[in-house]
Amino acid sequence: MPHWDVVSATAAIGALTRRGRHRDALGMFSQVLAGGIAPNEFTFGTVLRSATALRAPRVGAQLHACAAKLGLCSNVFVGTALLDHYAKMGAMREAQGALEDTREPNVVSYTALIAGLLKNGMFHEADRLFRRMPERNLVSWNAMIGGCSQAGLSEEAVNLFLEMCREGVMPNQSTFPCVLTSVANAGALGVGRSVHASAIKFLGNLDVYVGNSLVSFYARCGILEDSVLAFKKMKQKNVVSWNALICAYAQNGKGEEALNAYKAMRATGLKPDNVTLLGLLFGCNHAGLVDEGYDLFKTAEVEQPGILKPEHYACVVDLLSRAKRFYDAKRFLEELPFEPGIGFWKALIGGCQIHWNRELAESVAKRLHALDPKDTSSYILLSNVYSAAGSWQRVSMIRREIKEKGLKRITGCSWIEIQDKVHVFFNGDGRHQQSDEIYSMLEVCLYFREDDRDQHEYSTACSYW
Repeated sequence: MPHWDVVSATAAIGALTRRGRHRDALGMFSQVLAGGIAPNEFTFGTVLRSATALRAPRVGAQLHACAAKLGLCSNVFVGTALLDHYAKMGAMREAQGALEDTREPNVVSYTALIAGLLKNGMFHEADRLFRRMPERNLVSWNAMIGGCSQAGLSEEAVNLFLEMCREGVMPNQSTFPCVLTSVANAGALGVGRSVHASAIKFLGNLDVYVGNSLVSFYARCGILEDSVLAFKKMKQKNVVSWNALICAYAQNGKGEEALNAYKAMRATGLKPDNVTLLGLLFGCNHAGLVDEGYDLFKTAEVEQPGILKPEHYACVVDLLSRAKRFYDAKRFLEELPFEPGIGFWKALIGGCQIHWNRELAESVAKRLHALDPKDTSSYILLSNVYSAAGSWQRVSMIRREIKEKGLKRITGCSWIEIQDKVHVFFNGDGRHQQSDEIYSMLEVCLYFREDDRDQHEYSTACSYW
């Protein structure tokens, strides 16, 4: 490359990176080095994106060594690119080292590291770094809120949103979908309505992403009317919008309405994707629309086989077994184009529990135990089948087996929202600050329930005599 300089070489590498030709971009970088051209900070920033896209940590380490040799690691552009690469590779110690080596890290540097920490489940470290940032902007706030939301830290995400508003930072269209997802996960309807009002106040016109989040939020809180209203108010709708509506109907047991929404979606010219089909199968399943759900699956198998995923096949097994079509469900499992996992056989046992099919449940349980002897839920499902059939001796045998094998059950959990605060309770929980009053009230309720039942039995006996 006799006529090239570092500017033209960097431009050529950047063009390859933008086109997704990442291996070619790395090859071009090697040619630049071989041609005696010293790369600058922009060259490294560009080529590191290709190393990240290829998920090549060894290449990233080699580029880091090359940058160190040229004395560029302290440059903010190179340092940020390096820590972003390491963070996305999950190498958080190296990412933090890259930040420390950067002479004057800026808000982009800190935000990239915060996003990496949150992605790797290091919330406390991310929060500490966020608090000591010399400067915080909307992007860094959104990174914290979005990271917490994706990590399932719903309460933390909502609290960060409130703190951001108190500090006078105005949220944008990217902020609200994350916050609405968090309040939906927490089932905090009152808080979600306040967030909805804030979105109207700050944004005026809500874009399709905020609209989609509102449809999902109200549906997950069980307010189907508001979910449908949010959908109808959207000026622009995409496949995600229709999916949100279909899933809203499905989650609330409205299978027929989900099918009608699907027909309306097809009328607009939009094609269904894997989420559309999953929502439809779920809706048909819980509305007892067995033939409709099975026909949808067979149609997708012919017209769009690329959208089919294991969860769709599992849904069909559940659909058939819940309808007591055990022979069809078992044959469907045997004809799968892949080896069925534990979830498929659990779906079959679920149907056995509903219809008290003890023999089939026992044979499926043997398969489950062979696949994963330590899976507690398969024992619980079989125990439920026995209890539904009144086989209490077998129930106690299974519970004893669970205890002897040292298997742990996932603790049941429920929550309730009172005055915009969500209270979470686990099975046998005594950690709530008002647990004494709660249990006292529960005893009173149970006492009156028993008293009412005694009165009812007495009245029935009197009327009989």
